[in-house]
Amino acid sequence: MDDKRRLRARMRALRRDHVAKLGGTTTALLFRRPPSPLAALAPEGSTVGLYHAIAGEAPTRASAQWFAETGRAIALPGFADRTAPMQFRLWHDPYDDDGLTVGPYGQLQPEADAAEVIPDLAIVPLLAFTDDGDRLGQGGGHYDRWLEANPGVLPVGLAWDCQLIDSLPIEAHDRRLRAVVTPTRLYDGQVDA
Repeated sequence: MDDKRRLRARMRALRRDHVAKLGGTTTALLFRRPPSPLAALAPEGSTVGLYHAIAGEAPTRASAQWFAETGRAIALPGFADRTAPMQFRLWHDPYDDDGLTVGPYGQLQPEADAAEVIPDLAIVPLLAFTDDGDRLGQGGGHYDRWLEANPGVLPVGLAWDCQLIDSLPIEAHDRRLRAVVTPTRLYDGQVDA
């Protein structure tokens, strides 16, 4: 557990420094639309779960807009409170934050009256990943528990290239990603999934 804590601190600092060097203009140009293989995992009419990016995370707003414009429903994760499990709720307008509220962890999430859904594809944040799809999250286990409870959902990470590492300390509850998308590459973690 200490190894993961130290690794999380190191990867947060690395990610923060990387994004600071990119600058806002460059960052805004990246992740404008999902690569074709990722888009194919969420055909028209499907629901795509995204996260509302916080500082340093790979941005999702432009991808959310692209998915919405091309006939996919968009959902964001949220929590009723800090003891509640994570749920995805529909987000109808990825061009605006109307209908979003600040959740118990400080993230923007759909209001409680938004319809709860199970996305077909869940694009998840991460601190680090391996080229075969292992993921290091923030440490709360929210995505791992949600993915375990929803095994039919395809999990895909969104990351900066600097977040790739050779190996991670993996535990039984950790869930492997189907793929990870970076600004330069698509890592296919489970070809046979």
